[in-house]
Amino acid sequence: MSQPITSYLRKVLLLDAAVSGAAGVLMIAGAGILSSLLALPSGLLFWSGLVLVPFVAMLVAVARRPSAPRLVLIDIVGVNVLWVIASFAIMAVGIIQPNMLGVFFITVQALAVALFAALQAAGLRATAVPG
Repeated sequence: MSQPITSYLRKVLLLDAAVSGAAGVLMIAGAGILSSLLALPSGLLFWSGLVLVPFVAMLVAVARRPSAPRLVLIDIVGVNVLWVIASFAIMAVGIIQPNMLGVFFITVQALAVALFAALQAAGLRATAVPG
């Protein structure tokens, strides 16, 4: 089933793309500096940033369409939710031991991603086709 991309949803998708793109560039280009500043592995920062590149491209591609498959839009929300869960899980399980600035960095970006997921989900609910 196709879902119209409303002006609201388009703006949220493009804002997510802009923020995710900026974060990706920062993590890719600044992995070494951020690693020492945040006490996070540079590989984690670099590869996390690199993973964002195709995600950003998909967000832009979807936002530019008049409509998209509803499942694709649900998947975008799901990917954002998984990013949030993974962000907190790697700290809670002890996979990484960031310093306080690193905890702040991870928490702020995870909360921003959670906000995008919530805004995108709200946009989907608002335009849901009764079935």
